[in-house]
Amino acid sequence: MRVNLASQPAETGRENEDFAAAAPGAAVLLDGAGVAKAETGCTHGVAWFSATLGGLLLSAVTAHPARPLAGCPADAISAVRSLHGDVCDLVHRASPTSTVVAVRAGVEVLEYLVLGDSSLLLVGRDVGATVVTDRRLDDVGKRLRGPVDALPTGSPEHAAALAEHRDALTGLRNRPGGFWIAGPDPHVAEHAPTEAVPLDSLSSVTLLSDGATRLVDRFELSTWQETLALISSTDLDELIRRVRQAEVDDLEGRRWPRGKVHDDATVLHWTLT
Repeated sequence: MRVNLASQPAETGRENEDFAAAAPGAAVLLDGAGVAKAETGCTHGVAWFSATLGGLLLSAVTAHPARPLAGCPADAISAVRSLHGDVCDLVHRASPTSTVVAVRAGVEVLEYLVLGDSSLLLVGRDVGATVVTDRRLDDVGKRLRGPVDALPTGSPEHAAALAEHRDALTGLRNRPGGFWIAGPDPHVAEHAPTEAVPLDSLSSVTLLSDGATRLVDRFELSTWQETLALISSTDLDELIRRVRQAEVDDLEGRRWPRGKVHDDATVLHWTLT
């Protein structure tokens, strides 16, 4: 098992709310979401939530290889709930949440689970790459983000519109007709798309947060094949550098409207041998 990992916070000095890790035969990636601690009801913060959930999820995935992968996030979320204790308001509507990507290699198949707008890149031995992303969050977001995209990123007007946008998204979180994402409720794991593919049909798998996929799916400055070539060269830092350069070239979001100028970016590339 050979794994390469690169991760960078949105800005120097800020906590990285992404989390990625690997263990023999498994890997996970989470992208935390939320606002300032005082506004979430959680005294721990978003980075704590994604890292704690990610570590417990990887433990659940590897400790019980016979357990269906779909059940592991529920176990991990329940464990995180117990760690909050009585100091956090877990029914607060802005409680921290996180996307989840998890993969596990068995004897014959690779199981995977994708919840939220992080992505999984599956590369076949005989065919091209397949990108797996849970688009429910993107679909809901596109219906609501018109006022945000019309304003310069970072301006006071943009910040106000973004706050309204996030509030509207919160009202559609983890409910039918909206989108599903890991939070304080273990039952959201029931809505995570899962699949299994023959292990010997794959040459590699790559887990990416949406901050790392911007170069392809938002900026359209690279194709997935070009990105895969860069990833396969083990130069993961160069992928993030190119994302950062594109962000700097459009600080006000005129060319590429977006909620944040910069975003945490994480890539975990696992070469299957």
